[in-house]
Amino acid sequence: MSTILKNKFNEVNWPEDRGVCEVPYQVFTDKNVYDSEQEKIFRGDNWSFVALEAEIPESGDYKTTFIGDTPVIVMRDEEGQVNVVVNSCAHRGAAVCRELRGNKPNLECVYHQWAYNLKGDLIGVPFRRGIQGNGGMPKDFKMQEHPLRKLRVGSVAGLVFATFSETVESLEDYLGPMTVTAIKRICSKPIKVLGDQRQYIKGNWKLYAENTRDPYHASLLHLFHMTFGLYRSSQKGVSHMDDTKRHSMLTAIKDSDDSTEDFKNMRSFNTEFKLNDPSLLAGRKEFDDDVSLVILAVFPNLVLQQIANTLAVRQICTKGVDAFELVWTQFGFEDDDKEMQAIRLKQGNLIGPAGLISMEDGEAVEIVHDSVIREQDKSSYIAMGGGKAENVDHLVSEGTIVGFWKYYREAMGY
Repeated sequence: MSTILKNKFNEVNWPEDRGVCEVPYQVFTDKNVYDSEQEKIFRGDNWSFVALEAEIPESGDYKTTFIGDTPVIVMRDEEGQVNVVVNSCAHRGAAVCRELRGNKPNLECVYHQWAYNLKGDLIGVPFRRGIQGNGGMPKDFKMQEHPLRKLRVGSVAGLVFATFSETVESLEDYLGPMTVTAIKRICSKPIKVLGDQRQYIKGNWKLYAENTRDPYHASLLHLFHMTFGLYRSSQKGVSHMDDTKRHSMLTAIKDSDDSTEDFKNMRSFNTEFKLNDPSLLAGRKEFDDDVSLVILAVFPNLVLQQIANTLAVRQICTKGVDAFELVWTQFGFEDDDKEMQAIRLKQGNLIGPAGLISMEDGEAVEIVHDSVIREQDKSSYIAMGGGKAENVDHLVSEGTIVGFWKYYREAMGY
């Protein structure tokens, strides 16, 4: 049995027999659904990740990025405050900043040179009073009435978030205790940015949101994870959500299960593969616990990860119903010694678009998206572990994916 669920943008034929463990393929391919997401999710009552504070450490530093597909500028003003504005001039809508990052004393639109300070206030308009008595802005024109659109900004442990909403709860309340604790555990010291990688994936962004909430695909998809024991579904770990179900955390403890009996016949377990440089896996313990892997998925657009000694944020920037950009920013800590710096740089080969672990995920998204385009009357079936949005203390469940869809439907008004 299916029920047609509507919001003001569109309708979705959602199977109701099994709650939200069956997801209609329509939500991955329908342009109306995508447009609705931009208003209801990315410009709605949610906080989106936009930057690490360490990316803009000095006054005048800025970074351009996106919330959904809306371009924004993240910048630090003269007082050290981080501000986020929509990257669209108040005059004719042109992009004010076209570079990825830099440092400027103020912002200036290239089209007609309207100038803004680092808070987004309009401070200059060429020919405002005309030339030789001709033209000019109306006498009642007030520059303070034409700033760049300013967003609410919050940060936790050096991670900067922004929202279009004036009514959504505070950032820490939105994240909740589980997520805040997980962020503060990983980002426990001043951060040092190591670099960015950018990956353009031809698939719907929600397929990647599912992927990062899926604790057992890694044993089946990623040969490197399985073969070299970085992560196996038999290890001790948890698959937990916050109270709202919108954020999830997957953790695992390396070497908590050395058994290979359950995996010996799998494609992803191949003992013929050897490392020419075994030092790639020679990491160092740096946290007080034994957790060796954390995948923290924060709705709607952030993944914060710890895989061995690689630390990174992954930001999802939507580019349409069938594409998104994934921005990986790897980091360490300011007090890392030379040995730890070398470990992080070498283990950086594990992740990113061509990472020994991560390269299959982008392909997985694309082969799903390409295969369901004409299957609009069909649905996925997400029932591993019972098909319910429940926390479990193991890694063989899809409960966190079900939780994602539960909150998604609430946010979208279905």
